[in-house]
Order: sequence, then C-alpha cells, then structure tokens
Amino acid sequence: MPNTSARPKHGRRARRRRRVDPARDQLVSSSLESAQQCLLNQDYGTAFVHYLLVLNLAPVFKDFAQESFRFTLFKWAEELDSVGRIQELFDCYEQALEIFPADEVILNSMGEHLFRMGFRDEAAGHFHKALKLKPDYPEARENFYRVANWLVERWHFLMLNDHGRNRKYQQAIQKAVQNGCNTVLDIGTGTGILGMCAKKAGAAEVYACELSKTMYELACEVVAANGMEGSIKILHKKSLEMEVPTDIPHRVSLVVTETVDAGLFGEGIIESLIHAWHHLLLPPQRGEGEFREDCTTGRVIPAGATVFCMAVECLEIRRHHRLCAAAVGGVSMAAAGELRSPVSCSSEQDDSTEPYTTERLSRLPGGYRELTEPFTALTIDFNNVL
Repeated sequence: MPNTSARPKHGRRARRRRRVDPARDQLVSSSLESAQQCLLNQDYGTAFVHYLLVLNLAPVFKDFAQESFRFTLFKWAEELDSVGRIQELFDCYEQALEIFPADEVILNSMGEHLFRMGFRDEAAGHFHKALKLKPDYPEARENFYRVANWLVERWHFLMLNDHGRNRKYQQAIQKAVQNGCNTVLDIGTGTGILGMCAKKAGAAEVYACELSKTMYELACEVVAANGMEGSIKILHKKSLEMEVPTDIPHRVSLVVTETVDAGLFGEGIIESLIHAWHHLLLPPQRGEGEFREDCTTGRVIPAGATVFCMAVECLEIRRHHRLCAAAVGGVSMAAAGELRSPVSCSSEQDDSTEPYTTERLSRLPGGYRELTEPFTALTIDFNNVL
C-alpha cells in the first residue's frame, strides 16, 4: 500500500477564519449605534456603558472608537465629579484603562482627578506612566512636575544646593570605586545623584531604592535625562524589604546613603544599615588599613558621623513646647501644667512621639543663652557592624 502520510498535499491552505456569531455581532452593532446616539444627546453615562460593551466584545473597534470613547469618559467623569460620585468616577477610569492600558491621555486625565482630590502620590504615578508612554507629552510633563513640587520635601533643595557636601560625596564614591567597589547600592536615592556619581566613577553595577513614589519617579526621570536609564536599576521599595537575589542579584561591595536628618538618626539610618550589612552588603573588612581591592568586602559611605551638642536656655523654644502661662483670660491653667509637645526622649515612645525637633538658632526671637561649651555627644562608625 502506498505511504499516504508522505504524499504531498496540494490545493489545501489552512485559513484562519473569525468565528461568526450573529447574535454578538448584532449586539455590538446596536450598542455602537446607541453609544453614538447617546453621545449626540449628551447622555454621557449611557454612552459610556455602550462603548464599554462594544470594546469588550469587539476589540477590533478600538482604533475606530478611541477618540469618541475618551471624550465620553471625560464628560461622564465631569458629571460624576460635580455630584460627588467619586468612587464611580475612579471605577470608570479603571474600566477605561483595562481597555486602553497604554493611553497616555486617559492616564494623564485620571492623574488630574487624583491630584485635585488630594491623592498626590498616586497622581504623580499616573503622570509618570503617561510620560513614559509619550515623553514629549507637554500636559503630562507639566502635571508631573507640578505634583512633584507639592511632594518633594524642602530639605531636598538645601541638600542638592550644598555644593561642598556634594563634592565630598562624589570624591568619596570615586575613591571607593577606584579601590574595587564596583557594585553599588544607593539607599534612599532621592533624585538619584549618588547612584549616578557611582556610575560616572566607573562602577559596573549600580542599584538604587526609594520608598517615596514621587521621588522614585523623579529619580527615574533624572537618571534617564542623564543617559543612564539602562545602567542604574531603581527600585520603588524600602531597603528593609530588599532581598538577594529577588531584588538585586548578589551582595554589593558599596552602600551609599543620605538617610540622615538634623539629629542624624531620624530617617532610620541605623536600622537600614544593620539590615544592609546582614542581607545586602558583602562582609566588612577586618583590621585596619586601606580598603582591599579584591571586591570581597563591603563598606558604607558615609563611613561614620559625629553628633555635637551644647546646652542652651531659650524662652522662645520653651514657649513652643511647654505651657508657660499660669492663667489664660483669668482662668487658671494649673491643672494643665504637665502639657507638653510630643517631642520626648522617653524610652517608651509611640508613633505620635517625635524624638526631637529643630530650630534655626540665628532666627529665634530674643536669642538664647549658652549653658555649656560645644561637646562631642557620640561618634559612630557605619562600617563597624558590632
């Protein structure tokens, strides 16, 4: 018998055909007609529902209906906003983004609603997504930097404008990289400046993490603008939650960080570095001397810190933190004599307690009186894990 399995097949061509469903096609056609009619009648809510049905059942109409769908969504969102139906408004945007996840105009519009309602961090995320999709989209860029101005803490500007500090960090990073630290993690990257310094110094691998959504997205923008988008991996994550190899492939030889405040410890630098030494950094160097050049040990920049103190007496500072008046308007305040601000050095603190506050002494009304000479309160070595 002939081997029919080896016989060449002629005249047969596989064709892919769309399965015809007359009932569905009729529903799509009538819903599209209804959507367009409702749009003419300014019945935006009903039009939106019809467009959702059409685009979910027949995605082939996406290109055809995209502009009308956008217009309907925005008009319907305005109506919902005007009557305070906020949850429905956001539900509509979520439904729209399920159909058009890469529509920069819808993303930008949702960001504008989020911003107006006070959800600034979430708004920044939508503006940033819109910019990633269309970098030359002026409305999204303007919105992103507008919300960033709300969310970026003022102290960032003081730090970025401190040229002496920046130069010292740059020199220390450059020296460490030249001495063999070619894998770097920037904890609390902010605008990404330290990570970029490490890359410019020649580090082979640079990672960075940032907890604030807005600062993370701003860092991505700054890094991209400096042509380093593909060479610095930025994570929107707290360093305490990072693991090897989930977040970074292996332990790094250098951690750089600026997670310090006016009192040194308020930003959690100790907790961050203990976690880094245990989970993210190579083991520290043992013994004295220059850092080894074999990339088998880890180190931290800054290497350490010193806290200087001086006791002062100042009526203005006392007024900010204690009840000084015995009576107010003829009413005795003796029973409230123990009232004080939530700034405390108590060992039993809760989330509402601030460990310290800050004052610019040169601007205090009435000045202050020095009670002691300046003295060293403590010195800490960030490269000593013990």
